[in-house]
Order: sequence, then structure tokens, then C-alpha cells
Amino acid sequence: MSLARGAAGGLLLSAGVLYLGFAVDRTGFWPLFAAFTTAFAGYLLCVYRPTLRGLRYWIGLGVLLRIVLVFAFPRLSDDVYRFVWDGHLVAAGENPFVHPPAYYSATGTGPGGNDARLFERLNSQAYHSVYPPVAQAVFAVAVMVSPHSWYGAAVVMKLFLLLTELATLWLLLRLLAGFGLPRGRLLLYYLNPLILVEIVGNLHFEGAMVAFLLLSLYLLTRSRYGGAAGAMALSVGSKLLPLMLLPFLLRRLWGRPFWTFFLYLGAGLGLLFVPLLIGSGFLSGFGNSLDLYFRKFEFNASLYYLLRSYGYHELGWNQIARFGPLLARLAAGVIFIVALADRRTDWRSLPGGWLAAFVLYLLCATTVHPWYLTVPVVLCCFTPWRFPLLWSYLIMLTYTSYTVVPYTENLWLVGAEYALVGVYFLLERGWIKKERSVLSYGPQV
Repeated sequence: MSLARGAAGGLLLSAGVLYLGFAVDRTGFWPLFAAFTTAFAGYLLCVYRPTLRGLRYWIGLGVLLRIVLVFAFPRLSDDVYRFVWDGHLVAAGENPFVHPPAYYSATGTGPGGNDARLFERLNSQAYHSVYPPVAQAVFAVAVMVSPHSWYGAAVVMKLFLLLTELATLWLLLRLLAGFGLPRGRLLLYYLNPLILVEIVGNLHFEGAMVAFLLLSLYLLTRSRYGGAAGAMALSVGSKLLPLMLLPFLLRRLWGRPFWTFFLYLGAGLGLLFVPLLIGSGFLSGFGNSLDLYFRKFEFNASLYYLLRSYGYHELGWNQIARFGPLLARLAAGVIFIVALADRRTDWRSLPGGWLAAFVLYLLCATTVHPWYLTVPVVLCCFTPWRFPLLWSYLIMLTYTSYTVVPYTENLWLVGAEYALVGVYFLLERGWIKKERSVLSYGPQV
């Protein structure tokens, strides 16, 4: 890599990411997208054929940008206010899944930190929390450290995510080397502007989910099944989504490791979730929120929007309550069938299966936010597939929805997003069949 290209790549990536972290206005789409395009152009310059010396530099840049973003209050997401709200409840010994915020506002009860100012900033005032116990524990620690400052609490949460991102870096280095893959591939994740902006920048716990998921994979490759199960439990405790990846372990663990892994996994999940069962209302509240997620929320969907159009044509009204759960069951069924049909038993092929499962889930989801692509981006590092990288750029078009209040989607842009990713996927499939890689790294570093 030439010095000039490297300097230009680092400068463009840094300028775009820092603008998105500290200066962007979510309602101003064109400056936002221009900054992201700038960062993505720099990203492409950085990840193309890195040398061993350059790899160390780019890793350092990725770490530095994450450290700086710790001190940027989230500007593209308002989920942080719900994190603070839940944190105050947990710190006060209350179960955040029993009552929605509107209950505390109407009754005038609840911890003192959950005041009217905070309530007004919540984007889900009438819904129960959907954040699992690992995330809830971080929320509670954050508000205990900084009980009177939203910014201070956000910094504490970001420090946790910074640690998980450092763990992800270490795990990517170990796993890529263990699988005999170029270590330079880790930059596909570690310098990706979407990952930088949405994980540490905008405080999304997909970063923790990924770190624990990779830790589980790393321990599995070393036959440490109890530890792998514990890491998988922590991944599920950060976000529930890794549960759908478990069927791919059935064949690979069949025999004694199967029982060891799943017994430890059950014990780990029990330790994490049983405390939330204390008192009444957890199952109904948490279950109700998950049910509403599939029956009411819709954003940047693909297959669902096609079905929704058919529903309007058939009955004249939105049938999300019908199609949302139907697509969720379809995704679960197809993923299970794909996993059972996968006859491979090696660990190197596992990330490819997980990538297929996660993409199937996203295609059937009624809601696909940009940070949902965290898992596909990290898993593509272990495969020849690169379409998640194109998707990680195009999905930022969804921020055009926030230029008006309430948000309104441009379905032409949604269609363009999925069409371009689909076309690229088909092209890439042909390239892979011809044993050609989309990205060339030259010597393995």
C-alpha cells in the first residue's frame, strides 16, 4: 500500500467518522450521508491489500477512533435514554420488565432518576423493556456511577462496549490465524464506518453480542465446551438473536460435547435470566414486547414490505399482525432446515452457516436498523462473501427517514438498497463459484 493512499484513506475515514460522532444532525440527511460516504471511501482505501506494517497501523487507528467516540453522546439514536431509564429501575431493585415507563409516569412512582425530562425523551414509553440481562447490568452500573448525568452514564456504557470491541479484535486475530485466513480480513469489521459509528458511537449492544459470540467460537475450536457455552449464554444475554444460531452446533457437537455444551448453556442462561423471574410480570411483559416487535414495528424491511403491499391490495389495510409472526416462523423454520442439511462438522465452516442464518433472519424481519448488520459484517471476515459490506454502506440510506417527524420512509430508497445488494450477491455468487475472491489481499498478513 502506498503511503499517499494510506494517508488519504486514514484521513477520509477519520474525518467522516468523527463528524458522524460529534457533529451530525440526524434530521439532516445529506450532510450525514456525505460524511458516511467519505468515511466509506477511506475505509475501502484502508482495507485494500494491507501489509503487515500497515495492518498494525490500521488496527491502531480503529482502536483510537473507538476511544475518541467513547466521549461522543449518541447523535443518531435515542435508545440511550431507555438504557438510562432501565438502569435506574435495576439500580433501585425493580424489575424493568414488569411495567412500561408510562406506568411510572401515570402513577408518579419509580426511582427518582426517572423524571419527566427523561420520560419525554423515550421512544417507547408504552412498551416494556426488551433488553436482556447483560445489557441491563451495564445500564445499572452506568447510572450508579453517574446517577445525575445522562452523558456520564452513556460514557460508562461506552467504556464497556470499548472493552468488548477490544476483545473482538483479539478474537479476530486468533480465529483468522487458527483458520489459516489472512489476518488483514479483520479490518473489514474493525474499520467499517457502520461498526465504528453504530457500536461505540451510538451505543448499540450488538458489539457485546458479537464479542461473546466470537469468544464462544474461539473456545469451541479449542474443545473448551463449558467455557464456550458460558460465552454463548453471555451473547444471548446481550441480545437474544444468537439463539437462532444454535442449530448449526448440533452436528458439530454430537456426542458427549453436545450434552456438556447444552447443559452448561442452560445453566448459564438460567443464572442470567432467573433473577428477572423474581416477582410477577416478567414473562408477560417481556413476551408482550417481543410479540409487539413482530406485530407492530416496521422499518427498512424487504420481504415483509412486499407482503404488506399484497395485504393492502387484498384487504386495504396493513396486515403486519398477520405477516410479521408468519415471517418470523418462516425464518426460524428455514434456518433450522438449513442447519440440519449442513453436513459439515468443521469449525472453519461454521461462520458461513451463521452468516446465512442471520441474512435469512434479516430478510424476514419487519425491522432492520443499520446496526443489525454488525453480525453479518463480522462473519463475512471468515468467508469469501462481501455483500454485507455493500449493505453496510447502502443501509445508511435509511437515515433519510428521520428528516421529518414522525419519520417517513422512502420506499424507493429501500427498494434500491435491497435490489443493489441482491444483484451484488448474485454476481458474487458467480465469482465465488469461479474461485475468485471479491477482495484481494495479496500476501497473507
